[in-house]
Amino acid sequence: MPSPAAATHSDVVILGGGNAGISLAARLRRYGVRDVAVVEPREHHLYQPLLSHIAGGTAPVDMATRPQGDVTPKGVRWIRDAATGIDTDANTVLLASGARATYGHLVVCPGIQKDWDAVPGLVDAMASPSGASNYEFELAPKAWDLLRNLRKGTVVFTQPAGPATCAGASQKPMYLACDYWREQGVLGNIRVVLVVPTPTIFGVPLVDAELNRKIAEYGIELRSSSELAGVDAGARTAVVRSKLTGETESISYDVLHAVPPQSAPDWLKATTLPARGDAGGFVEVDPETLRHTRYGNVWSLGDAAGTKNSKSGAALRMQTAVLARNLVSVRKGRKPGKKYNSYSACPFTVSRGTVVFSEFDDLYRPKPTIPLWKGLAKERRLTWFADRVLLPRVYWYLILKGRA
Repeated sequence: MPSPAAATHSDVVILGGGNAGISLAARLRRYGVRDVAVVEPREHHLYQPLLSHIAGGTAPVDMATRPQGDVTPKGVRWIRDAATGIDTDANTVLLASGARATYGHLVVCPGIQKDWDAVPGLVDAMASPSGASNYEFELAPKAWDLLRNLRKGTVVFTQPAGPATCAGASQKPMYLACDYWREQGVLGNIRVVLVVPTPTIFGVPLVDAELNRKIAEYGIELRSSSELAGVDAGARTAVVRSKLTGETESISYDVLHAVPPQSAPDWLKATTLPARGDAGGFVEVDPETLRHTRYGNVWSLGDAAGTKNSKSGAALRMQTAVLARNLVSVRKGRKPGKKYNSYSACPFTVSRGTVVFSEFDDLYRPKPTIPLWKGLAKERRLTWFADRVLLPRVYWYLILKGRA
């Protein structure tokens, strides 16, 4: 790590060593960019989609993580530090150690911030014996311990309002748990309540129909256009508020599986990169080229980017290819020619062997990979195999190497 007074320069500095940062760095190297640095403080890299399977008891914990050094592409400088600010006038990133990283081009993709303290009592609830979440590596195995040992009582699952990384993933452990309870013969003894902020379960009619069928099959109580407003961890009570009427409902629970509101990291909000008035603090970019609208040498993708799409790994895979090509073009004095089409996808694990696979654009219109075929949006075993078995391998061996 550089000394506090030192400054390192790279042609391209990437803030964040998650899916976005590593896969982009690998692509840029493949496209001939030799001087690339990734700023990432964490020692371990996480494949987040597997957290839903861990929380639902269909994957072991060790499948979701690898050492950061093992996934960093050869020839890419890993700066083991955390970004704390950006001076766009000086083309400089400020680091937690006191060091600085200067850049020719900057790519901002530090991921999303989970605002656990935005819901009163939620932090205490997660620390209690009855709270868990598939959105934190430490809480996902706790979720499965709680769900598999339950034989009767009430479980509340919540999905946050506002931008969130793969918001539909909030529901996945619920379906996996319900299928498990049904296998164990105790589903009838368990009250399951799902709280979603949207008017329908998801927003794509064909997918809504499939998910509503599973909700009816499992006997789940759906609270649509609602959000978690507060938690009393000691009393094990969740307060659910209607976004339409403002009325509240108190639900006593035995297990609370919650997903917090989310936003850009606080340090990023304090920079000049977000759009004015964007409370979430996401980086202001052209949603097609992923280039900043005011700073020509700044780019963003993934969860921290102010794009219109639903935030997901599938969206990111498309964005990575577009941004890499556009950045290379600009470095050669050309205009960015590639365009991101707002594609996103969400695989819903609706049983312990089937998935409903949703592909859609920023307006939640179906956008199937295979044109005119809507079959992937039906409950299928084939898509379970893809989600649970195939995609993790594709992630580790192709996506992170800039080849998919």
